[in-house]
Amino acid sequence: MATQRWTSRAIVRYIEAGNSALCAECGVQVQFRARMKVQQVICNVYERGVWNRVEHFHRDCYDTAGQPFGKPDDSQPIRPKHRPTAAA
Repeated sequence: MATQRWTSRAIVRYIEAGNSALCAECGVQVQFRARMKVQQVICNVYERGVWNRVEHFHRDCYDTAGQPFGKPDDSQPIRPKHRPTAAA
């Protein structure tokens, strides 16, 4: 059985209060705004199949950077704990 080789990936999330990450593209803080649902792109970066770091981007900056870790998955921008439960 072949060993799984992890690759870098990007996912879109809403910025949450208390976030203190800096954008890897522009260097400005990826900052929460109470009245606006601003998105960020969070990237798990793997080098030679081994996790190396996490990089944060403003949503627009990720596109400006040329989507360095691939097209971001934007299918679940809200964290699972915040999603409404399905009606029974």
